Amino acid sequence: MATVTRANIGLLNDKITVKVSREDYLPNFDKAVKHFSKTANIPGFRKGQVPPGMIKKMSGQALFADEVLKTVEKELMGYLQQEKLEIFAQPLSLDTEAKNFDYNQPAEYDFDFEVGLKPAFDVEGLLAKTAITRYKVKVSDEMVDQEIERLQLKGGKMSEPETISSEDNVLTIEFLESDAKGNIAEGAEKKENSLLLKYFAPAIQEKLQGKKAGDTIVVQLSKAFDKERLEFIAKDLGLDAGDKETGKKYYQLTITKVGLIEKRELNEEFFKEVYPGQDITTVEAFREKLREEIGKYWKQEATNHLHNDLFETLVHETPIELPKEFLKRWLQKGGDNPKTAEEAENEYPNFDHQLRWTLISDKLIRDNSLEVSFEELKENARAKITGYYGMGGEQAEWLDSYLDRLLQDEKYVDQTYREMITQKLFDWVETKVNVKEEEITAEEFVKLPHKHHHHEH
Repeated sequence: MATVTRANIGLLNDKITVKVSREDYLPNFDKAVKHFSKTANIPGFRKGQVPPGMIKKMSGQALFADEVLKTVEKELMGYLQQEKLEIFAQPLSLDTEAKNFDYNQPAEYDFDFEVGLKPAFDVEGLLAKTAITRYKVKVSDEMVDQEIERLQLKGGKMSEPETISSEDNVLTIEFLESDAKGNIAEGAEKKENSLLLKYFAPAIQEKLQGKKAGDTIVVQLSKAFDKERLEFIAKDLGLDAGDKETGKKYYQLTITKVGLIEKRELNEEFFKEVYPGQDITTVEAFREKLREEIGKYWKQEATNHLHNDLFETLVHETPIELPKEFLKRWLQKGGDNPKTAEEAENEYPNFDHQLRWTLISDKLIRDNSLEVSFEELKENARAKITGYYGMGGEQAEWLDSYLDRLLQDEKYVDQTYREMITQKLFDWVETKVNVKEEEITAEEFVKLPHKHHHHEH
């Protein structure tokens, strides 16, 4: 009879030994030989008439090894189920040498495996003592003004004046690397870019006033743009923005086109274009609507920030012991593509992070019976589609058939389910921690540090 024994070999790391004797696998080996002799196609023999001895001679070793290993696997899996062992991934074989299988001398074989055991841990205790901030971003008049200007320009008509005269001029410019005198560098590549005049530093704006298509000037990058703009320009030119030498480079700029966008007037026609079907007739109502939309955007950003803080707190501060060494070995051997010890070592921190989150989120979802019903999922998909296409009730029929097709796509359903259950999980976690509200400006919000802890072990 097969026996299975287990011994502890490290933190949350056990060795399982499976012993199988002749009577455990021989009957199956004989059955496999018989089955094979009925189905084998061997020249010189009629199908189904190949003698078992012939089969053993030709394929006996492979069939024998196969049946022994199948028996071992069956015993191992049965044991894991019976003992209700919660393990990570799959058991890893500890046998380094190949066994000497010989069907002429069936023997007793033992196989060693190691498993990593999932730890028990408490999350709710941590949540009870966690304090976190929900930021509320103030929507200023200036933010509304900027958005109005952006929309006026976006919907505006482009004209092509002769010369540069306004900071709102759009310049199409060819960049060629040169020296301070404008001599073109050897092998310099032409790069084209469109920029508003006001993106340049004040001194360069002055220099460009009155210029027209075909004119050239020479600039040094750090003097032509402020730090933030320089980063974008450097990227467009294929340079490293972080390199101190980048700002020192000279470029010859050739103006190929001068444009000017005429801003749209703030009138009913414009309001209708931006918000169709909303019946906005006054500048005040338009500003109010924009304020509300900007507020929605920042509210979502603030929620994302809060969730990120909660995620980091849970992952890094929940005291979870993991069988680190086993998991590194599993990363090496357990996947489809074996890895070197060094690759596994490098991948481990990310893997550890993900694993902790999986353990914590699974436990909270299970312990608190959080779920997403198919109806909720369908409603979510419906809302997304109507929001995306901006549809009303008249397309209901088209929408229903589109929805049905969408909900047959396993990948889509799985992804939507994950998003929704994660959202539910965060909403639930939010009710268990101490949340304080704080009002701040958009500038302050953007500069907030991202919470990042180190694991407690």
